[in-house]
Amino acid sequence: MRLLLGLASYVLFCVAWPFLFFHPKLRAGYRERFGFGPRLPKGRGPRIWAHGASAGDVLALIPTLKALKAARPDVEIVLSTITNSGRAMAERQQGFVSVVTYLPYDIPFAVRGALKRLAPDVLVLEYTEIWPQLILNAHDRGVRLVLHNGRFSDARISSYRRLFAFTGNLLRRFTLLLMRDDQQAENARKLGVDEHVMQTTGNTKFDNVMPDPPAEKVAELRSAIASPDGAPIWVAGSTHEDEEEILLGVFARLRSSLPELRMVIAPRYTERAERVLAIAKTLGFKAKRRSQDGAGYDVVVLDTIGELAACYALATIVFVGGSFVRRGGQNILEPAAAGKPTIFGPFMHNFADSVQVLLGRGGIQVASPDQLERVLKDLLEREPRRRELGELARAQALSSRGAAQRNADLIAGVLK
Repeated sequence: MRLLLGLASYVLFCVAWPFLFFHPKLRAGYRERFGFGPRLPKGRGPRIWAHGASAGDVLALIPTLKALKAARPDVEIVLSTITNSGRAMAERQQGFVSVVTYLPYDIPFAVRGALKRLAPDVLVLEYTEIWPQLILNAHDRGVRLVLHNGRFSDARISSYRRLFAFTGNLLRRFTLLLMRDDQQAENARKLGVDEHVMQTTGNTKFDNVMPDPPAEKVAELRSAIASPDGAPIWVAGSTHEDEEEILLGVFARLRSSLPELRMVIAPRYTERAERVLAIAKTLGFKAKRRSQDGAGYDVVVLDTIGELAACYALATIVFVGGSFVRRGGQNILEPAAAGKPTIFGPFMHNFADSVQVLLGRGGIQVASPDQLERVLKDLLEREPRRRELGELARAQALSSRGAAQRNADLIAGVLK
């Protein structure tokens, strides 16, 4: 069966190869992806290989890895990712991460090469990064496996069962499963996870909220936006394709009664900034990218990385994207932690736990653009209500932290 599984992985890889070769987010780092990454001699302390597919996944790992490094300074951390944005995020953690690399392709020789060169004691996989060859070969080498922020959606239970019918139950190779909520733990039970290896510890994305970005960054961004003193600013964060036109239409209608209102749009992927700018100009707005000079603009499109938290600090009110399209939402805790009323659309299935924390406590879910317009107009005209909702949102976001320390303590136990 293992031989058949290995052959199947090569066949799937050959089918996927054209996509992997031409995809702009996946084609860098071929040597590492084929298992020819850095060779690390065994150090004096234990080595943890942590993996998150994208920038968001890497970000969710960071609080746990920092807490673990603080408790065990002798731990050496290798951080891998799949996308270019994930790699950029990982490389910003060089203060406590020893090596950053790409995840090897899930074919036997690439996985074995990476495991031999990196020689981890523990492999920590984020969310649902279930890679059969990586898991099986790591387990064969005696590497202890940990699932971090574990998530198994209801809709994919049957898909996992079909996979496990061919590969064997990969979850039974894990030493520890750290589940992000009770529902995900129940789904893991349905997949045959042993109760004694599973802990429900919460979601570390709550630990990533940054309520107070650096004052100098906020001041720099305020200058770049160059809005009149006291003018309200609506920030639409982490927007996706097909959302910006909707939101700019709402903005246009709001401006008829609130002409001083300004808007900042932060597309989820900065490479889309020029496209968003073109939409704003087509609709008649005076618009610019954040990196451009100039003042007196109606719309500013954020085209830089690492400034969204400062944007939220400047905002009068926030809408979080990915929620008017079936993307499943984006992080609503970051603007909440900044003390801002946080609005989001109907499609938030990937952030259901965050919705549960905020809904009715500083978070407002709207079903349509018309409802969004009504809510925005009401709140922009009622400063005391905005302040009340912002304080509620901040309290809720900050009270939900702590999963990272719990996870770090449990992983340290695995190291012992």
